[in-house]
Amino acid sequence: MTNSKKITASDTKMKQRTINKEIILKGVGLHTGAEVTMKFVPAPENHGYAFKRVDLEGEPIIEADANYVVNTQRGTNLEKRGVKIQTSEHVLAALVGMEIDNVLIELDAPEPPIMDGSSKYFVEALEIVGAKEQEAEREEYVVKDVISFKDDATGSEITVIPADTYQVTTMVDFGTKVLGTQNATLNNLSEFKDEIADARTFSFLHELEMLLENGLIKGGDLNNAIVYVDKEISEDTMQKLEKAFDKKKLSVKPNGILDNLTLHQPNEAARHKLLDVIGDLALIGTRIQGKVIANKPGHYVNTQFAKKLAKMIKLEKRNSVPKYDLDKPPLMDIHQIMAMLPHRPPFLLIDRILELSDTHVVGMKNVTMNEPFFVGHFPGAPVMPGVLQIEAMAQTGGILVLSTVPDPENYLTLFMKIDNVKFKQKVLPGDTLIFHCSLISPIRRGICHMQAYAYANSKLVCEAEMMAQIVKKK
Repeated sequence: MTNSKKITASDTKMKQRTINKEIILKGVGLHTGAEVTMKFVPAPENHGYAFKRVDLEGEPIIEADANYVVNTQRGTNLEKRGVKIQTSEHVLAALVGMEIDNVLIELDAPEPPIMDGSSKYFVEALEIVGAKEQEAEREEYVVKDVISFKDDATGSEITVIPADTYQVTTMVDFGTKVLGTQNATLNNLSEFKDEIADARTFSFLHELEMLLENGLIKGGDLNNAIVYVDKEISEDTMQKLEKAFDKKKLSVKPNGILDNLTLHQPNEAARHKLLDVIGDLALIGTRIQGKVIANKPGHYVNTQFAKKLAKMIKLEKRNSVPKYDLDKPPLMDIHQIMAMLPHRPPFLLIDRILELSDTHVVGMKNVTMNEPFFVGHFPGAPVMPGVLQIEAMAQTGGILVLSTVPDPENYLTLFMKIDNVKFKQKVLPGDTLIFHCSLISPIRRGICHMQAYAYANSKLVCEAEMMAQIVKKK
């Protein structure tokens, strides 16, 4: 068989990254006050971000997914099958800001440590272990149109517009004199560490009183939250605050914040809101190329926008049709295909291989009226059977899995399972079918788990999740 060079996507695309090794951080949860041990663990390609509750039976995992958001009071809280993660945003913002794609976050409590109320210490930990490039390319959603979400109750609104990079601008106005109107902008993720990571969470005095009354900030102190004093403090309230923060004496600075803290920047509140936006939008599960403009952002509007964008990306991905230059010489012609696959006419259902890499393959079939199955399917109304579309996709996937062995002519590929099969359009004589198969998980022990799509006439005609095994011929 003629050896063929494997085709990969453009070198300009960024590769996915994970961390070099594990690292542990310890602290307390802001709302629970519980001691927390958190571990960043390297994760494989296409893993994304996920939290693992090692303190619970079975060590359940909660993916960082907008669909698991159940509450946005004082943080972004996730829940999956009764297992909860609170205030996920600061950790996720650090991972995005340091351009890490795949990490497992192990926790022995429901909440990451609050540290100083920013992402600073998470960023420093990630820097200590460093990052390494992985083989798979980073998936990125390129914004082509203006997309918005508005919360009419609060007037909060988030919009994303086309841009060359991922950019974020936040505009904050709480209607209070002490904070005023603030703006913050991140033009590139490379600025995150120096410009955004150390922006600390903040609260207003009237909110703080309510939280203390309800026991919701047991881990809070003056080192992890800026407190803006938006009302006059009574002697009784001051004594309660001193007791809660275990301080002998508290006072209000001229800039309207409780003492023991110095603002890192005059617009630290807006910068922290920008940090929150980045962390919350990490729940989309896909990188964004576009400019996010957030007016009066909060966890509710952030996560609602994340859900909307995630749904749009999923639908667009399902309905998008990749473009291939069919005039180019194929990577493999019919003779090279037959040298690898055991199938023969009339059951050889692919004509060309257009692309082949370690993780995907693209094949093609020209459907003509001479196909033998049109004789009976159906007389006078020829339609390609759906099962043969699946078979053609499987043969395309067979090229991918057989390319991993040195002597593919000595192997067969056998179906093990087919799931989530959907037929969208009829396939008729004269159509050109394009098959795209990609690995859902790495090939192990000859078992291949693939997602496959078939396209014709600029439309998705068929899709399926397939599992097959290669076995040696007897």
